[in-house]
Amino acid sequence: MPDDITLRRATAADSKRLSRLVRTSSAYAGEYAAMVDGYQVGGSYIEHHPVYVAVDAAGRVLGFYALLLDEAELDLAFVADDAQGLGIGRMLMAHMAEQGRAAGLDSIRVVAHPPAEEFYVRTGARRTGTVQPTGRIHWARPELHWDLTVTADAA
Repeated sequence: MPDDITLRRATAADSKRLSRLVRTSSAYAGEYAAMVDGYQVGGSYIEHHPVYVAVDAAGRVLGFYALLLDEAELDLAFVADDAQGLGIGRMLMAHMAEQGRAAGLDSIRVVAHPPAEEFYVRTGARRTGTVQPTGRIHWARPELHWDLTVTADAA
């Protein structure tokens, strides 16, 4: 991973950039496009939840995640298409686990976008079930959990 990548807490001013990253993600092309059509990562959402962004030296947002502490759930995780493969996603997931542990969580759940399941497994999550289609989502989604009681070395 490039040395000039840093993580910082997102602010409401990041809303447009995070929303654009979600809506332009190639992972949501084709049948998955309805999931992110018009999606907005709002300023109030950013202010009320731990949302962290990975930025380069120029301040460009390369990826982000949002953790819902009350639900112990990873709500959003995206890496810009042109920044994939640089280790940014792995860095974000490691940071997310640290934040969860610091908040006293034992595990973190994610209902994953089907193509992202393999990535989450590579970062230590274990598949625990399947969430059936509802609403605008017409496909089953894998449910996974990170066990935060296990250290990264033992996972």
